[in-house]
Amino acid sequence: MNATEQAVLAALLELDAAAKRMAGTGSKPALAPLLARLDRLAVELPPGSDPELRHFLQQRSYEKALIQLQGDRAASGTCGL
Repeated sequence: MNATEQAVLAALLELDAAAKRMAGTGSKPALAPLLARLDRLAVELPPGSDPELRHFLQQRSYEKALIQLQGDRAASGTCGL
């Protein structure tokens, strides 16, 4: 895993934790900066990065991207990837 993918993984884990906190407490954390960081990191992925991961990030399929980065195969979506 390259440095950008590690940063994506860290951001996705942070997003997952924020979503779980939001569900448990009803509070609304500021997700916009985190989503902007994920968008920026998606653009910064090196050319040799996994095209499926790139697709998941571009489509904001963050759960699938997280599963993929954690070493599991993400389920296919309606787009067929």
